[in-house]
Amino acid sequence: MSCKRLISLLVLTFAVFGASFFAVAQTENNAPKSETATQTTTESKGEKKLDVAKVIFGHIADAHEWHLFSISHEGAEPTPVAMPLPVILYHPTKGFFFFSSSKIEEGEPYEGFRLVRGDMKEKIISEDGASIYDISITKNVLSMIISVVILLWVILKVGKKYSTHGSMKAPSGFQNFLEVVVIFIRDEVGKPCLGKKYKNYMPLLLTIFFFIWINNLLGLLPGGANFTGNIAVTSCLALVSFIIILVNSKKHFWSHLLNPPGVPGWMKPMLVLIEIISLFIKPMALMIRLFANIMAGHIVILALICIVFIFAAINTFVGAGFVPVSLAFAIFMFLLELLVGAIQAFIFTNLTAVFIGQAIEEAHEDHGAHEAHA
Repeated sequence: MSCKRLISLLVLTFAVFGASFFAVAQTENNAPKSETATQTTTESKGEKKLDVAKVIFGHIADAHEWHLFSISHEGAEPTPVAMPLPVILYHPTKGFFFFSSSKIEEGEPYEGFRLVRGDMKEKIISEDGASIYDISITKNVLSMIISVVILLWVILKVGKKYSTHGSMKAPSGFQNFLEVVVIFIRDEVGKPCLGKKYKNYMPLLLTIFFFIWINNLLGLLPGGANFTGNIAVTSCLALVSFIIILVNSKKHFWSHLLNPPGVPGWMKPMLVLIEIISLFIKPMALMIRLFANIMAGHIVILALICIVFIFAAINTFVGAGFVPVSLAFAIFMFLLELLVGAIQAFIFTNLTAVFIGQAIEEAHEDHGAHEAHA
């Protein structure tokens, strides 16, 4: 890498983290309206102190509005800058309700509904105690829609080039990069795990890989949503893989699962129970691995930035002196998370292919026993 490219990378990285650092710094004196502002400070002896846990959990939690940053005013409360999102509620007796999230604030009822915020989540409840269904466009839902639009735009644009120029013409630009990734998934995931039937499952594997990868990258942007670090999201992805495994499973798979060959009869019930449990553990492993790794990355980066404010609460000069150290570690973790985002997308895709390959495996002849008999 040339010196100019290295300098450009460093400038870009510092700019990204500078924006992130500024956003966290603004939460120290934030107003009660915003997502993180209501959870970042506590009053103690007339001074406002940063609540690191609430800052971090406020960032990784889902919300009915998308908080971006706050604008400070001397002698006045900061003005939060947040994007209100549509709230869609269904009451069993009153029907549907549609309104903006800017109309409902914590502790102030609107249309018979009240917003309740916790450390890890917020929810809207009905004042009459009825069980309502919240199908609002939350921050995570909007992030998912954005990622789907990006994914469709990229895939359709590259696909149009192939349909126009054919596959024999050398790719160029972003098409060249995408082709490398597609070939890598085909040769390193599809063919080894699925054999001759890999073409039937390549659309699924590529969709899973690019969907997770794009969302992992979007979550690293300043103000981005922690979409793939939400266990509800990863559980849905794992459920899709689990359904595909069950739907495409062959008789050979179930015969080995429910009647293991070459096992004494008295041991089969225990072994069958273990195999059935392992069948459900597979999607759980997919779910927890992706959720834990992505959420941990967000927590570590935010914790490193918040260290500055922790030391500043002790002494202003100590906090200022610790800024370069905190920023350096945060930049390192940010670059590491760029790698982790791609790795986790690959691992989820690869394990899905492995589990599908086990389910679609056909019965094969025991060549060793056949040669011995011959």
